Amino acid sequence: MNFYNECKRALETPDVETKSEIIDALIAHVELGKTVPEGFDPVVFDRPSYADIAEVVSPRDLPKRRDFGTREGLATLVHSITHIELSAIDLALDAAYRFPQMPTAYRRDWLVVAQDEVRHFRMLHAILERLGHRYGDWPVHSGLFEMSMKTAGDALERMAVIPRYFEAGGLDVNPQIAAKLQPHRGNSDVAEVIEALGVIETEEIDHVRKGDRWFRWLCSERGLEVSESFLSILDRHNLRTRQRPHMNIAARREAGFMCEELLELGALECGD
Repeated sequence: MNFYNECKRALETPDVETKSEIIDALIAHVELGKTVPEGFDPVVFDRPSYADIAEVVSPRDLPKRRDFGTREGLATLVHSITHIELSAIDLALDAAYRFPQMPTAYRRDWLVVAQDEVRHFRMLHAILERLGHRYGDWPVHSGLFEMSMKTAGDALERMAVIPRYFEAGGLDVNPQIAAKLQPHRGNSDVAEVIEALGVIETEEIDHVRKGDRWFRWLCSERGLEVSESFLSILDRHNLRTRQRPHMNIAARREAGFMCEELLELGALECGD
């Protein structure tokens, strides 16, 4: 097996089942202690894999989410979360693919994350199908893909921007969505979405923690201060303007964030 060729194949296919088969094989390859080829030059992709099955539009052109208490409104919400999970599969795969200088443990971590994201996608897509829809029935945006390509040149920037910023943002948003769904919990489909969000939040803490671990490892390797480097990278990508005062402080702290970082990002308090 050529590790990088298989990663690239998984990243380019829009079919989640094919991605899953490749991810499982890659994990087995890594766990057997197989080395990766030298002289690898990663590709900077010009389009996300899901562009083959969903219309990609600007975020401002996405359809408005409707009343979550209706079948159609719930389906639009589930579709948007399903898209995030499909994007997350590719983000984790790309993290494993793109930085050959990183240790084997790093590649294994992100392949395991990709495996988790496949399971999340399947869980949500099953709900979407029961609601009479499939992934691709509504347009999607490619913001996460675009940001992953903007950070393709440096693992430190990738760990800061994708897991430590955007995926950590999911820890804030999931409880808020679940709270909006609570008045409709008597609907079995809504109850299942709430349950799925709970599973995803719990497992995403570990995913963000992995990003935190490798961000800190890279800072240590380069003699950099963690908080200062993180905030500097966010400034470089104009992300400090998207502050989130309603943070899931407990989840973020469990994932490795320091209070000084959370307060800088707009948290009103940290709890320490």
